[in-house]
Amino acid sequence: MEPFSLVAIAVGLLYLAALGCVYRILLTYRTAQGAIAWIIGLLGLPYVAVPLFILFGRYRFGGYIRARRMGDQALTNLLNRFEQQTTSIPAPADGYFTDELQVLCKLGRQPFTEGNRCTLLRDGEATFEALFEAMENATRYILLEFYIIRSDRVGQRIKAILERKLAQGVEVWFLYDNIGSVWLPRSYLKQLAAAGARVASFGDGNVRRRRFQINFRNHRKLLVCDGVIGFVGGINLGDEYLGTAMDQEPWRDTHCQIEGPAVTGLQLTWLEDWNWASDEFPELDWAPPATQAGNDRVLMLPTGPADDWETCSLFFLNCINNARQRLWISSPYFVPDFQIMNALQLAALRGVDVRVLIPEKSDSWLIGLAAYSYLVQACQTGIKIYRYQPGFMHQKVILVDDRYAAVGTANLDNRSMRLNFEISAVTTAPHFIASVESMLEEDLDNCRLMRECDYNDRSTLFRLSCRAIRLLAPLL
Repeated sequence: MEPFSLVAIAVGLLYLAALGCVYRILLTYRTAQGAIAWIIGLLGLPYVAVPLFILFGRYRFGGYIRARRMGDQALTNLLNRFEQQTTSIPAPADGYFTDELQVLCKLGRQPFTEGNRCTLLRDGEATFEALFEAMENATRYILLEFYIIRSDRVGQRIKAILERKLAQGVEVWFLYDNIGSVWLPRSYLKQLAAAGARVASFGDGNVRRRRFQINFRNHRKLLVCDGVIGFVGGINLGDEYLGTAMDQEPWRDTHCQIEGPAVTGLQLTWLEDWNWASDEFPELDWAPPATQAGNDRVLMLPTGPADDWETCSLFFLNCINNARQRLWISSPYFVPDFQIMNALQLAALRGVDVRVLIPEKSDSWLIGLAAYSYLVQACQTGIKIYRYQPGFMHQKVILVDDRYAAVGTANLDNRSMRLNFEISAVTTAPHFIASVESMLEEDLDNCRLMRECDYNDRSTLFRLSCRAIRLLAPLL
């Protein structure tokens, strides 16, 4: 066969693959902007766009969905039992349980529960102290799930505690994301496994996971001990959260500690992820606590690309659209899509005190530049954008009026909205809301309020760069 014919056949096959990708996009796309960008790339530069689409293009985590359905009956039975045990769920007429909170229950497929104690952990020092203590006190099992795990002083302290608890007969299940923890030495994991821990990666493993794309990541950070105490928030396992990492600015972040029946919801989320990653269904404690830990109402809200809806986007939209007096959001990555940005503008126009806290110093210069492109839109409608000055602010916190607050892992960017597995703890507890308010007020004292001139007075090249990078928002 002539070389020319071989080239023609290869080009033809390439365009057939591109058309196949376009067909898939038209059937499954979630945003028109993203779909149009991919289609133009696939038809114009198929030799570049086809491999990229195979790696990054899908917006639904199909393998996880199928795995969820395969194990759905067992998980559904657990969830049903969880709901039946939670007999003190307030009725819709209850002042603390508004329609918007009912929506959150449907999004997360979990109920608000009473009888909890929710404690705000304002920084890395408080968080690690609480995590270490909870693991040291565990008597039956420890469940960990973190996006980033490092083999630094914090990581070594965690491993030492786990090895000690394993020697005492406590079971340990250790789940990590292989993209976030790409620099974690294999020796770290092998030593844990040798000590008796069950170790699994969210992205590596059996036949089901061969369809896994690196675009999907498990961004959750949670710990459960004995089914009675749990932790969730933005803090990974690394020295940077203590300000002791030699090559990094200190990271400002927030976590929360939960005791009570809401921990069951956290444990269910962990179980679904573990079942996907390992094909195992561990026997855990699902019995309700004998006594109430407190009086706080708490909802665990997991979101991700395997959900039927864009649950993370809907969560933020529900919070923004229902805010009446105040909406304070802290997020390290501020690259909202047009729905979120329009909702924020409408909230400000109707008189809501909208404040968005983002870092001055970011670990992603692209996202830092893209955030500038929203400044004029924000200022013109009364949205106040603050840049946190000392170190890198990494917390993900939202405060809606004086009615509820959430601490979790989700950012205001496309990745959290559509690609990452995330989780947030939502509570109506007045003391927790007051703690979040006090914390954010202190953070605001360390922030610089942005003005239109911070964008308009910059060079044309700077403004063009910001606007150009913003076009990449679906990929950031």
